[in-house]
Amino acid sequence: MNAAPLIIGAIAFFVLAYRFYYSWIMARALTINDLRQTPAHRLYDGQNYYPMSKWVLFGHHFAAIAGAGPLVGPVLAAQFGYFPGFLWMVLGSVIAGAVHDLVILVASVNHDGKSLAEIARKEVSKLSGGIASLAILIILVVALAGMGVVVVNALAESSWGTFTIAMTIPIAVFMGFWMFRFRKGKTGEATVIGVILLSLAVIYGKHIPDSAVAHWFVFDKPTLTILIAVYGFFASVLPVWVLLSPRDYLSSIMKLAVVAMLAVGIIIVMPEMHMPAFTKFIHGGGPIIPGPLFPYLFITIACGAISGFHSIVSSGTTPKMLMKESHIKFIAVGSMLSEGAVSVMALIAASSLFPLDYFQINVPVEKFAQILPMLQEMGFTQSNLETLSREVGENIAGRTGGAVSLAVGMAQIFSAIPGLEKLMSYWYHFAIMFEALFILTIIDAGTRIARFVLQEALGKIYKPFGKTSWLPGNLITSLIIVFAWAYFVYTGSVSTIWPMFGTANQLLGTIALCIGTSYLINRGKAKYAWITIVPMSFVGVTTMTAGFLNIKNLFIPQIMEASTRIQGSVNLALTVIIMASLVIILADSVPRWMRVVRGH
Repeated sequence: MNAAPLIIGAIAFFVLAYRFYYSWIMARALTINDLRQTPAHRLYDGQNYYPMSKWVLFGHHFAAIAGAGPLVGPVLAAQFGYFPGFLWMVLGSVIAGAVHDLVILVASVNHDGKSLAEIARKEVSKLSGGIASLAILIILVVALAGMGVVVVNALAESSWGTFTIAMTIPIAVFMGFWMFRFRKGKTGEATVIGVILLSLAVIYGKHIPDSAVAHWFVFDKPTLTILIAVYGFFASVLPVWVLLSPRDYLSSIMKLAVVAMLAVGIIIVMPEMHMPAFTKFIHGGGPIIPGPLFPYLFITIACGAISGFHSIVSSGTTPKMLMKESHIKFIAVGSMLSEGAVSVMALIAASSLFPLDYFQINVPVEKFAQILPMLQEMGFTQSNLETLSREVGENIAGRTGGAVSLAVGMAQIFSAIPGLEKLMSYWYHFAIMFEALFILTIIDAGTRIARFVLQEALGKIYKPFGKTSWLPGNLITSLIIVFAWAYFVYTGSVSTIWPMFGTANQLLGTIALCIGTSYLINRGKAKYAWITIVPMSFVGVTTMTAGFLNIKNLFIPQIMEASTRIQGSVNLALTVIIMASLVIILADSVPRWMRVVRGH
């Protein structure tokens, strides 16, 4: 099948949903009022509470929520065939993901920009707030460690990628001072300067590996881990206008520009979807995802449809920088639907490869040799891997994880555009660098948000910690969070807890929708509560099912083996904690909903 109708149809659906469905939700269920001062104005401190223009805040929010999920998840889920993932991303983004992000952002703005845990404490109970706080901190540390590993693996020994991404830091600082100090409010000027400087960094970055300064930008994995941890610390403690917000804004410009180029490339090239609409792996037994389509598709594709991590951003940095309530729809819904479009394009890029090449890239070499007869029986006989490896200049067989196959798929589409035929290697390495840039923005925003959550929790013990502008609390909590995730990256032990992240992340999304439902019902909007209850029910059922299957088929067998006993025990414990958190918060919330609806 030609891929062009898929991307055109997805974008058209997202545009219609944004214009009609979400306008209805904003008017009926989430009444906004620009006459009310937002927390950014009312609690302005020049550091964390700082009003940002609509475009800059959109850039920050999109950069913060769009990490590895919309790129890697759809690629891995392509083993089921392209259609299940496509359908979930298109419908899930509209019915679940954007609702989730929007409701939590509105709730946080109406709770002084506080975290999801604080919203739960006010809207449900102190018990639910405490449990939500624990769940959020666990998921944030695991997510930051996982994203850190992806960035370190992408940039290790890569002078081009390291140079380009390093240059975004001074460029962003310059933009921050230009927009907020030297030429206050001149966002357009800062954008033009930033885009020009970033473009020069990308173009010149290609020549860094062959230059005399190449060794300045080549680091091993331990050194890169330390450098990224230092960056995360400064992004957390510096005033938000100095580094975090302008860098995320700059990164989003590049992200969206590349995504737009990919969309245009798909429409021009009209690549064939070589992966079938469905494969036999929908019943389980796949070489990449062993489980069946239900429930594993829905935890593999997270950010591309709904992600609990988004609720942390929507109740973290973003509500503290909102200039007007009327910007909420553009920022929350616009960012989520843009991410849905990114996910669809990632799926198309991976599915445009020959299936045999797709599996040979994403399956370890030894295992691929074992499953080759089965793949050939499925009709997957065509291969172009040798040519692809030669054109990109690397051996790409057995490069698991999804990132390499996505880069190859993107490079194949770009190099098929007339006039760009001989640039396959350039586009491949550009795509790898682009993926690292995409993911790094989660680390800066995530570290700052985790600091907020930890400060709120410690503020219950010692009140000054509760003030986000209190410098000692800022430094102490930032150090704790950075050390927590950097330790897992540096020691390599993140692999111990990463398997439970997909399930835990979606369980957090269910918790957020439950809290969002409480927010709506408590404000007399019970008749519109279905907009959160429907996705909460679906995501909750699928994810709890996945949790039980993981415990039964993965974690308990690991505990039975001496070599994986610690890994299995940690995963089992963390998964049970998050699952129990959801059950307790639901049990705490539902009776309260009934009492409010009945007027008691």
